[in-house]
Amino acid sequence: MEKEEIILTTEGMKKLENELEHSKTVKRHEIAEKIKEARMQGDISENAEYDSAKDEQAEIESRILQIENILKHAKVIDESKIDITKINIGCKVKIKYTDSGELEDYLIVGSMESDVLENKVSNESPIGVALMGHKKGEIVKINTPAGSLEVEVIKIHR
Repeated sequence: MEKEEIILTTEGMKKLENELEHSKTVKRHEIAEKIKEARMQGDISENAEYDSAKDEQAEIESRILQIENILKHAKVIDESKIDITKINIGCKVKIKYTDSGELEDYLIVGSMESDVLENKVSNESPIGVALMGHKKGEIVKINTPAGSLEVEVIKIHR
């Protein structure tokens, strides 16, 4: 079975690389110190600090493996080569809700980078799926779990 391609922007790739480096160099060392200190307290069979540190160690090692796997299978979008005549991954999009006239800016990203708080919308989300391939000036119907709505594509840029 072939691994699914993971789509990342350059920013998303750098963020994961930085997290990986920090986890391997800083977090591993911090956790090793916690384990060492907990061992020095004596009997580890009923030592909550030791158990907690070992759990933390397992979590960080799992995350390191996860990031390494993501980076191994990642396809990085070259933002300089994005076709901004239509919406695609890596595009910044300004839309206007037709019912309220409210404007909203989104960055279309792969599912690994989506972040509602930063207006990074996955190409696999209802909004992302609906917007993909549309051009400036087009009216797009978006079906969401909360109901359907219409937006106008105002601007597409890098």
